[in-house]
Amino acid sequence: MDRSIFISLALTSLLIGVVSARDWNILNQLKGLGSSSSQNGVGSSNLSTNLKRYCESWRINVEVHNIRNYDVVPQECVAHVEKYMTSSQYEDDVERAVDEVILHFGSKCCSKTKCDGMDAWIFDIDDTLLSTIPYHKKNGFFGGEKLNTTKFEDWIKKKKAPAVPHMVKLYHEIRERGIKIFLISSRKEYLRSATVDNLIQAGYYGWSNLLLRGIEDEQKEVKQYKSEKRTWLISLGYRVWGVMGDQWSSFAGCPLPKRTFKLPNSIYYVA
Repeated sequence: MDRSIFISLALTSLLIGVVSARDWNILNQLKGLGSSSSQNGVGSSNLSTNLKRYCESWRINVEVHNIRNYDVVPQECVAHVEKYMTSSQYEDDVERAVDEVILHFGSKCCSKTKCDGMDAWIFDIDDTLLSTIPYHKKNGFFGGEKLNTTKFEDWIKKKKAPAVPHMVKLYHEIRERGIKIFLISSRKEYLRSATVDNLIQAGYYGWSNLLLRGIEDEQKEVKQYKSEKRTWLISLGYRVWGVMGDQWSSFAGCPLPKRTFKLPNSIYYVA
């Protein structure tokens, strides 16, 4: 009898632990911490401050690749991610990355008069050249729900994505140096026409090749697919001076480019 009671209590404790882990929410934790001072108004202020710090810490750890393979942004941080991705700070951060690319060229890369036609640069497309922020604004997601691929691809077909701030300038700065630009995207091949039209409308043109995922690539992880495309370019004799993207999967695997430049994006994670 005693053993049955013990087993029953143990199972109950285990189940409670599972539910608590699944339903854990920083808001609940912080409310508990702030309850003792809530009567004088301090608790509410502390809650707001602590939540902001927590969500900014979460976002930064996504950017430096400590947090990986997440399906959705924590619900309590969706508003924080939206605020950042639509802020002037996001635009300033992109501009700083652009400045660093230009410095990289100034110290390491070829000038137009010296190029032999085999110098290359790789760009991703979504949230590197073209912004998906209008899609998230319209649908109210900003990472709070898993991306609906069908709905997102329908949005791509409308060719409404604007250029990411400062990126048209960088794109043409590189192109005018005589460096060949290759666009390697995880978009599917059937979206080629819409992608080309949207890129041109946003101010991008003159790339050497636009590589999209064929049927044979769709079952591969993005990092494998992009690594294979870099391998192909290098096998043709190209010197890849750099890769720029918003996801770590744009850089993963071999061969490694001379430099990588990541743009901020904590709305989603692509492996």
